[in-house]
Amino acid sequence: MNKKTYAILKLADIGLIDFSQVAQSSASTVRKSLDNSQFVIKWQDGYEPTFISDGKVTPLQVLSHSECLELMATSDWSEPLEEKVEAKK
Repeated sequence: MNKKTYAILKLADIGLIDFSQVAQSSASTVRKSLDNSQFVIKWQDGYEPTFISDGKVTPLQVLSHSECLELMATSDWSEPLEEKVEAKK
């Protein structure tokens, strides 16, 4: 069972993230929406990064693992499979 909390944030806030408090190591390792307007970070359940708890960064959404998987499967975050196949040809 995944024991992580996920947050969707505005890409404009990426410079405010303290990557020592989340599972991603840097701005270059986060997953971004296809339009590059949002990104996702995750951290251990039961903990909240200080940049969120102090109000420096406000998540657009806070999600469980299963909720995050559902979101990542949407057209805002994933290209349709047929586009990926065509791109490889």
